[in-house]
Amino acid sequence: MAKVTRDDVARLAGTSTAVVSYVINDGPRPVAPATKERVLAAIQELGYRPDRVAQAMASRRTDLIGLVVPDARQPFFAEMAHAVEQAAAERGKMVLVGNSDYLDGREVHYLRAFLGMRVSGLILISQGPSERAATEIDAWDARVVLLHRRPEAIDDVAVVLDDTGGAQLATRHLLEHGHEYVACLGGIDSTPPQGDPVTDHVEGWQRAMAEAGCSTEGRLFQAPYNRYDTYLLALDLLAREDRPTALFCSTDDQAIGVLRAARELGLEVPQDLAVIGFDNVKEAALTDPPLTTVGSDREAMAKAAVDLVLDDSLRVPGARGGGTTGKGRVRQFPSGLVVRRSCGCPAPSGGPRQAL
Repeated sequence: MAKVTRDDVARLAGTSTAVVSYVINDGPRPVAPATKERVLAAIQELGYRPDRVAQAMASRRTDLIGLVVPDARQPFFAEMAHAVEQAAAERGKMVLVGNSDYLDGREVHYLRAFLGMRVSGLILISQGPSERAATEIDAWDARVVLLHRRPEAIDDVAVVLDDTGGAQLATRHLLEHGHEYVACLGGIDSTPPQGDPVTDHVEGWQRAMAEAGCSTEGRLFQAPYNRYDTYLLALDLLAREDRPTALFCSTDDQAIGVLRAARELGLEVPQDLAVIGFDNVKEAALTDPPLTTVGSDREAMAKAAVDLVLDDSLRVPGARGGGTTGKGRVRQFPSGLVVRRSCGCPAPSGGPRQAL
């Protein structure tokens, strides 16, 4: 049986192949409703299926967006990936997801694989693209948007959160509950010193402590990002005689690990230990007690990232990373405090408190 082509659809619908293309791709030119109905009826009658591979070879682009995350097992990255997928679907795109496991080599592997598939663009949730990654991106003249951190290596195109302001707000809130000081769980040895969200969380904590005249000496603790390893660390930290009475955690996963350790040690939260996390993953509302945390509009951030990676009007041909104009290169979203009970407040507030 001969393969059905776009020419066949055009003949049956009594129109041109260009009009058939406009209907299939929903643009770039509008098609009269009656004509569109004839084209769709012809497609159904003939059983036509567009050859996406041929389209990609012709246009050098596919309907795919590549997304690289550090670890999709962590709730924050899983929820962000889902938000990106939903936003991409609204633009008629599909998403390929790869996990870098916080390894530069793995990130480069996925960059090379996705770019070889002629994706329409790349969204990276990265600790900071390495020199190898930046070289790979330049070689393909790829469209890249950093999500969740401000980049230095990729033409400064990013969607970011006010991480510093959110952490500052959280720390102030704990201090307002009357604690002598607030301890902080930061990142690990490999956490980049600049531009990384966790680094910014630590900076926000430091600013709030300085405003209150509190020393940070000996009150910042390195901690893994996952809940189990943080739980092990917290068992030791909270068993000390000089344990803190208030703790700001750079991620919700860390805070969930802390809550488990406190329960095992017989500590009451928030009476013996007040805790605030960062990210507002859905599980934060289900902990015991429910976790006060710093939240953001993930859906809006994901939509902004997809729009940036697909919007030709923001780009200058030949520039690194596909290039962008000064308009909309970095879009920062506000963070807000989602008050529950782990901080010492008696009941949830009506909604997130706005950050600085």
